[in-house]
Amino acid sequence: MRLRRLWVRHQGKLLALGILALLVILASSPTPLRDLVKREEEGVVVVRGERKKDYHDHDYLRVESRQKGPGEMGIAASLPASLDREKDDLYKVNGFNARLSDEIALNRSLKDIRHPKCKEKLYLANLPTAAVVVPFHNEHWTTLLRTAVSAYNRSPKHLLKEIILVDDASTKDFLGRKLDEYLATHLPIARVVRLPERWGLIRARLEGAKHATADVLIFLDSHTECTTNWLPPLLDPIAQDYKTAVCPFIDVIDFETFEYRAQDEGRRGAFDWEFYYKRLPVLPEDEKNMPEPFKSPVMAGGLFAISSKFFWELGGYDPGLDIWGGEQYELSFKIWQCHGIMLDAPCSRIGHIYRKFAPFPNPRKGNFIARNYRRVAEVWMDEYKQYLYMRQPGWLKVGTGDLSDQLAVRERNKCKSFKWFMENIAFDLTKHYPLVEPPDYCNGTIQSMAEPKLCVDSKLKGQFDRLDSLGQCGQSSQFMFQLTAYKDLRPLKSHNCFDVPDLKGERAPVLLFGCHKGLGNQMWKYDVLSLK
Repeated sequence: MRLRRLWVRHQGKLLALGILALLVILASSPTPLRDLVKREEEGVVVVRGERKKDYHDHDYLRVESRQKGPGEMGIAASLPASLDREKDDLYKVNGFNARLSDEIALNRSLKDIRHPKCKEKLYLANLPTAAVVVPFHNEHWTTLLRTAVSAYNRSPKHLLKEIILVDDASTKDFLGRKLDEYLATHLPIARVVRLPERWGLIRARLEGAKHATADVLIFLDSHTECTTNWLPPLLDPIAQDYKTAVCPFIDVIDFETFEYRAQDEGRRGAFDWEFYYKRLPVLPEDEKNMPEPFKSPVMAGGLFAISSKFFWELGGYDPGLDIWGGEQYELSFKIWQCHGIMLDAPCSRIGHIYRKFAPFPNPRKGNFIARNYRRVAEVWMDEYKQYLYMRQPGWLKVGTGDLSDQLAVRERNKCKSFKWFMENIAFDLTKHYPLVEPPDYCNGTIQSMAEPKLCVDSKLKGQFDRLDSLGQCGQSSQFMFQLTAYKDLRPLKSHNCFDVPDLKGERAPVLLFGCHKGLGNQMWKYDVLSLK
């Protein structure tokens, strides 16, 4: 078990924290570090008649800066070759490098990658309390605990009222009594709500929200890490208007190395007309005002804050949505159409592990996602639903179930039309994702000039995979590609495009990555002259 000695420098002298040294136990049973650091109440200032304060925990930041070990400051880590077998075994059941996670402290430090002005921002001195709700199913031990510990350590104590972990019928032994005992000993602010059977992500979130007693609900995924001062930027807009939902910037925790890095510096959430989540550019006026919160049409879904009062006024999630899929659209449309507002807060950043692959089978038979999408479309999208069905006519064959309660929510809240949403909130969506798709420039096989019998082969290729294989040319779908009107190149009827992540590299690999229709590293040109 590895120990750390922590010191704080004050007025040029090194002072030991405590009578001797602080011993921070890592990984298997770390005492949350935040409780061991003495904090002094920051002063409150009056700004334009409002009482505001700086919520940064500067003592804790100094302690973090001295932590040593793998993964500290979000730096990429690795395992020795001797652990390859353990690594592979855990990879298969988690979809990420869980064995490496076990070598990284639950309270690891993270670099501050926020906009520089975030360090100077003040927030209302009287913010509402928050409940963090984390649904999980068979989550790995250290990634689940790191989610809870990071949320707790980097939150003002008086604002974070509770952490509710919702166990969606996990089967791993350590997520039972061992988890309860660990939380009772090391993190008593957290508790587990257990579901009697597999209910799915949506209903698990709903159940967690029902158990919450705080003013604001904050939903997190079970493999996330909250960064410096993440909480006040989410609460402040809600304190000013309870009908506001706020989303953090979502950063990337690498599934292989656990490196913490930015995904980007802001985009607005959106969708295409097959209900794939997409992102739109930040508006010029919002770019100028960074890092102030800015409006976003659609949330990514897993990480956001909303007042408990407004959440239940909207009926929460539609309880008829099963497992997962479509819930982010349903709630986003409800928020906007029912007189609310949704913001992205650049000064709140939370890292998320995007798994290399999904390790769990779908818990339901049948097309539950299509059913979810139809429920959302039929209740909220009015005449615009036809553009979904135009692309996915099979959805019309899937029953919606009873929609009367959801239609009553819309009637009770006197919600606006979807046309209003499209014209006032997502006004530039059709510029990037037209209601009717323009025809492809061309489609067919991509033939090798050096070996004419060989063609690019996309068989079994998914997102993040390298396109580095050729096969004997044929007419099967694995050899068929389309060069679209957006100048991107993709396997036939795929939502992944040829992507060059490093445009400066002379021999940069070509990957398959989600199509963004933004040209740049996904722009391809069919040059007829060069073929002659």
